[in-house]
Parts: sequence; C-alpha cells; structure tokens
Amino acid sequence: MPKREEPWKSPIWRSEPAFLYSKRPLARYIGRPAAEFLKIEPAAGLVLVACAAVAMLWANSPWAASYDAVWGLDVTFQFGDFVLHHSLKDWVNDGLMAVFFFVVGVEIKSEIVSGELSSIRNAVPPIAGAAGGMIVPALIYTALNAGGPGADGWGIPMATDIAFAVGVLALFGSRIPSAARIFLLTLAIVDDLGAIAVIAVFYTDDLSLPWLATAGALIAVAITLRLLNVWSGPVYLIVGVLLWVAMLQSGVHATIAGVAMGLIIAAKPLLDPAAAHAEAQEMAKGGLTAEETERLVKLARDAVPPAERIQEQNHRFSSFVVLPLFALANAGVALGGDAFATAMSSTVTLGVILGLVLGKVTGITAATWLVVRLGLGRLPTGTTWPLLAAITLVAGIGFTVALFITELAFRGGDAALTDEGKIGVLCASLIAALLGSLAVHLAAPGRGRKGKADNPDPAREGAANAELG
Repeated sequence: MPKREEPWKSPIWRSEPAFLYSKRPLARYIGRPAAEFLKIEPAAGLVLVACAAVAMLWANSPWAASYDAVWGLDVTFQFGDFVLHHSLKDWVNDGLMAVFFFVVGVEIKSEIVSGELSSIRNAVPPIAGAAGGMIVPALIYTALNAGGPGADGWGIPMATDIAFAVGVLALFGSRIPSAARIFLLTLAIVDDLGAIAVIAVFYTDDLSLPWLATAGALIAVAITLRLLNVWSGPVYLIVGVLLWVAMLQSGVHATIAGVAMGLIIAAKPLLDPAAAHAEAQEMAKGGLTAEETERLVKLARDAVPPAERIQEQNHRFSSFVVLPLFALANAGVALGGDAFATAMSSTVTLGVILGLVLGKVTGITAATWLVVRLGLGRLPTGTTWPLLAAITLVAGIGFTVALFITELAFRGGDAALTDEGKIGVLCASLIAALLGSLAVHLAAPGRGRKGKADNPDPAREGAANAELG
C-alpha cells in the first residue's frame, strides 16, 4: 500500500540550515532521533520488549507491592446515574486495547478490499496457514489440559503478535522476499481475526440482550453513515465510544467494538485518484486563491482511502502508547520463591509453550503445503519451503494477544493459572524469536546485491520444494 511522504523526508526539511539546530537542541538531540526511531520497522517490538522487561523487574523488585497497587487503582467515570467502575488495568485492557483492535480491524478491511486478501489465489495459503496455526496449537494445549483447571486457556497459543513477528523479519532486510513478508503479515492479520472471533464467542461474560441490541443498533447507525458518505471524524468517534460502552455492558468483550468500527471504515478513496490528480494539475496552472488551496487540500485528502489515513493517524499511538501500556499492565509476573519452577512443571505453561513454538510451525506449514499441493494456492514468490518453515517459527511469537487472552481465560479464577499462562507466553515468545531468527538466517537467501532475495536460483528453489513434496 503506497505511503505518502512524511514531512521530515521532504527536501525542505533535509536542507534546513544546520545553524538552526544550535538554537533548538531538543529538536536536534531528541526530536529528530526519536522521529527516526519511530520509522524503524522493529521499533514497536523493541518498545514492547522494554516495557515487558520493566514490568517484570517492577513486579519482582522491592517495590512489587506498588505494581499491584498502581494497576489495581480504582478509576470511576459517572454520567448521572450511569457509572463505569474498573481498575486501571481493566481500563487499559478493555478501553485502550479497543484502539489497538480498531487499527487491526482497519488493516483487515484494507487487506480484504485492496491487499493480499483481495486475490483468492494469494489469500488461500496464508488463510489456510492461519487456520492451521490456530487449530494445532489449541489441540496441543487441550491434549495437556483437558478436564483440568487450566482447560479454558486453549485460546492462548492461537495468537501471533504482528509487531514482533514482522519486526523480526525486518532485521534481515532485503534477504527476505517481499512476498514472504506479505505472507506473514496476511497470516498474522487473519490470525488476529480468528482470535477476535474466539474472544467474542468463547471469552465473554453473561450476555445482556438489551445492551447487545443497543450495540447492534449503533453498528447499523455507523453503516448508514458510511453509505450516506458522512465522513466527519467526531461523528464516528461519538458512535464508536457509545458502541464501546454498549459492548462493555452487553457481556461481549468491549474490544470487539473497535474491530466493528474498523471494518466499517471505507478502504477505497472517496475520489478517483486519477481524476483528483488531473483537477489538481489544472488548478495549479494559475495562481491559487485561498479557496482553491483549500480545495487542493481536500482533493489530496479524499484521493487517499480513509482506511489508509486512519492507519497512519492511529498506528503510532497504538504501537507506541497502547501496546506498551498493555505490556506494563500485564507482563508483570512475580517469580519469587518457586513460582517459576512451579510454572515450568505446569501443564498450562507447557501447553502454551508447545502450542506456540511447536504447534504454530507444524500447523501453518502443513496447512500451507496442503493447499499448494492441491493447487488451491501458490507459494509466495521467491520463497522456498525451508524459508517458509523458518518464517512460521517466527509466527510463534504470541505476546500481545496471547497475554490478552490469558487475562480473559482465567479472569475471576485462580491467579496462579494466569501467572502460569503469562510465563508460558513470555517463554514461548522468546524461544520462537530466537529459534525463528536462527532458522530465517540459515534459510534466507544470501545478502548479495539488492533484489537478490526476490529472485532466488530456480534450481535451488526447485530442490527445496521437492523436499516437502
């Protein structure tokens, strides 16, 4: 999906006189480096790791009591007789995470309309792989925990963390074929869609039909606004907040409101880009009045799909604010005494680790091989089977959504089960990241010249494909 050039990439910005920086030391030593860091693909993953590490250190420090005190802090909002009463941790998990799932919903919509999911032949392998990568881990976990106290955690090893998985591949630069990156991204998006469905169907509280009906009515209002080409941001924000409250009160997890609003957003431009470009060129031939300048701005805005604009506007807030706060609130697991040793002998922890590390690579690779073998899809261009298997190891990084489902699976139950599940997620994500990185390093084409990764030796690819059928 084409991206508009960021302001700091423009020639004017790059040619800014150096002496100006001496008058703006914060911009020179903090602002610009920070902006450059945010453009690095693995940056979101690095921030997540840092926040998870801080949470772990905090929960196992002499100030551990303050960790529970801070995130257990009661926060109440009251509007007349209507009261919303939750802990700070729940506001992060139920409130801020709705923003994350909203962005995920927008990305899914973009992929369906104009991305990989719009082409059946390209979409079938990652969709099948995602299905295999959810079913096999769930079966492995269930085999170890069926009938036990941790049986409800079967959904934990089903999730793939988009930010971490794509970030790991980004470390290998041009050695990874672009089609392989898109395969992993599409797989992770479909995986998230599956996780959302699991949350909505299996990890909900008792349903309130009146509130559920209210949520349905608000979704209908949002769809009607979309059909009437109403594109006022504040209007959709109001509808979205009301939908979130209705979902929260209905018993269906509130984050589903974010997904619903994301899927409603248009993924096609309001104006034909070619027509908008032609009109802009015609207007630019003469001097521009204030009204014409305003019209040019509107043309530029409306020629870009709303979904793309929203992703650009919300991606960094989701990646660098919402997810880090989620990691801080949820990754703090006390490992004092024999807690870690106990977790390592727990079937919950073992089920999560085996599900993510072994189940993901087995399920995704087997399902992808099957659809390719049956002629229903094709292997990503420039990708060998060994490289695909290595990439599926990276998909075993569960982290964000896996931790989220852990909280839901054991909510109101034994706190020890929640800690065991979280330890399993953290250990599995670390193992998958390390093994996946090593496997990708060994399976990816050599560095060579730029573009070589997208044009591998046909003989080598044919031999590799023959290994698996």
